[in-house]
Amino acid sequence: MALEQRPVGKLDHVVIFLGAPGSGKGTQAKVLAAKFGAPHLSTGDMLREHVAKGTPFGLKAKPIMERGELVPDSLVLRMVAERIERPDCSHGFVFDGFPRTVAQAQYLGELLRQHGFSHPFVIHMVISHMMLIRRLTGRRTCSVGGEIYNIFDRPPKMEGICDNDGGVLIQRPDDREEVIRQRLLAYDKQTSPLVNYYRRLGFLYEIDASKSVPEVEQEIAQAVANLK
Repeated sequence: MALEQRPVGKLDHVVIFLGAPGSGKGTQAKVLAAKFGAPHLSTGDMLREHVAKGTPFGLKAKPIMERGELVPDSLVLRMVAERIERPDCSHGFVFDGFPRTVAQAQYLGELLRQHGFSHPFVIHMVISHMMLIRRLTGRRTCSVGGEIYNIFDRPPKMEGICDNDGGVLIQRPDDREEVIRQRLLAYDKQTSPLVNYYRRLGFLYEIDASKSVPEVEQEIAQAVANLK
């Protein structure tokens, strides 16, 4: 039986991951959080939790989400503030995909100061659009077990069939090239000012996300371990 990985120590920092769709920020954020036994926070998870529990936040967000609209900043920021106040965040946490705008970053910065954190450590996952399009258009998901493949970099033994359970491999509608290009353009437009904001403050650490997952994981772990 595999042994459960034990945290290597307290994080004592707030780490923010920024990166385009397919850059691997979600994967690396979860790995880092698990390594330190720290909360892995994403506003999407928070919203789903509040909706499932029927909290006041959830009751306000549910009809907005059901209409396919963006939940307004006023609600998201109050929800983030509530989450940070929980005891498990007292020794640091990892944010995945938040903040998304400079205004959100400024609000978060003030929240962190109120909770005794000096400033966030922001990891920007840098990767070319060409590489991202290859990653995402090549992605295939097993219709039975959810196993993920890539027809370019991690193909199944038999084309279109999952190695584990023989399920049919499918391509998600949002993994088509024309959709991906629009998502990347929207991400760049929204996030470029945020990246520049954190760079000017000296909080930004850029990493080559085109490397292998283990290489990226190791570099992030070393960078976080060197934080003062």
